[in-house]
Amino acid sequence: MALKCGIVGLPNVGKSTLFNCLSNAKAQAANFPFCTIDPNVGTITVPDERLNKLAEFVKPQNILPTTVEIVDIAGLVKGASKGEGLGNKFLANIRECNAILHVLRCFDDPNVVHVDGSVNPVRDKEIIDTELQLKDLESVDVKIKKFEKQAKTGSDKEAVKTYNTLLKVKATLESGKSARAANLEDNELPYVEDLHLLTIKPVMYVCNVDEASAKSGNKYVDQVREAVKDENAEILVITAQMESEIAALETYEEKQMFLQEMGLDEPGVNKLIKSAYKLLNLQTYFTAGVKEVRAWTITKGMKAPEAAGVIHTDFTKGFIKAEVIGYNDFITLGSEAACRDAGKLRIEGKEYVVADGDVMHFRFNV
Repeated sequence: MALKCGIVGLPNVGKSTLFNCLSNAKAQAANFPFCTIDPNVGTITVPDERLNKLAEFVKPQNILPTTVEIVDIAGLVKGASKGEGLGNKFLANIRECNAILHVLRCFDDPNVVHVDGSVNPVRDKEIIDTELQLKDLESVDVKIKKFEKQAKTGSDKEAVKTYNTLLKVKATLESGKSARAANLEDNELPYVEDLHLLTIKPVMYVCNVDEASAKSGNKYVDQVREAVKDENAEILVITAQMESEIAALETYEEKQMFLQEMGLDEPGVNKLIKSAYKLLNLQTYFTAGVKEVRAWTITKGMKAPEAAGVIHTDFTKGFIKAEVIGYNDFITLGSEAACRDAGKLRIEGKEYVVADGDVMHFRFNV
């Protein structure tokens, strides 16, 4: 599925170092602003222990995980909404993403320059928030002018609904909050969908800390938590430099030994990828056979015919039924045949909403 998470942040906060850990694509990482100019795109494998567990039972020829796209976007500065620095390019690149990973510098290091001369993650967050809000306000104002006259006559009900929704978003933005804080109802969202608002996208704040703060965070992380407590946003603590060292290790055993020494259970990038996947409102179902065990990405709430269409569009058109086994049932009983014998294989129709982890086989006729 062509859904992307964009990594954003001020210059020199660790975005490109983090991206390098996530992807085989190597973004340039250097100790000066505007090192990244064009967005780097990486297709990242989503770690999922369930896939390996299924493979242990099925013993397939191939194992195919699911993926998510991560985009490393050029650093932003004050005035970006007016085109300062790489502003226009930066904002256009964010517009193409479905969710935002906002990296904040939460470490002291005199050898790494900060674009504003001091470490203050809350200030950094507000700089980017303000630029994105200003750009959104510009878009909303243009559309308000387009619908204002029709809405005030009251003759066009859809125009009235559009206008009122836009005013709601405008008031939120003018109060210094992001569009997501307008808490639009599901029936209001279509009225702003065409604007591709930057601040309505789901966001996760990634606090880049020093090695000593990898497990429990630090005063800067606490400041970020306090600043975003009223936002519908997640926070993840990560040490980009340490993740870079882990990524450079060649074997799984070496990486596990490093993690044990640091008192960590898994690499921070694994947690980041999983969180990005959730942020995009995605989930996974599996197909399991001797040729391959494979993870498939779908949007939460997707029904069986749409989920089948992720494999091939013909599956949606000719959908007849889905054979479904819950993941836990498959692991407990050990095989499709055992699940069938135990009555744990269900036949589901067109209205079935796929659950995360379902092991599925589709019947179709084209």
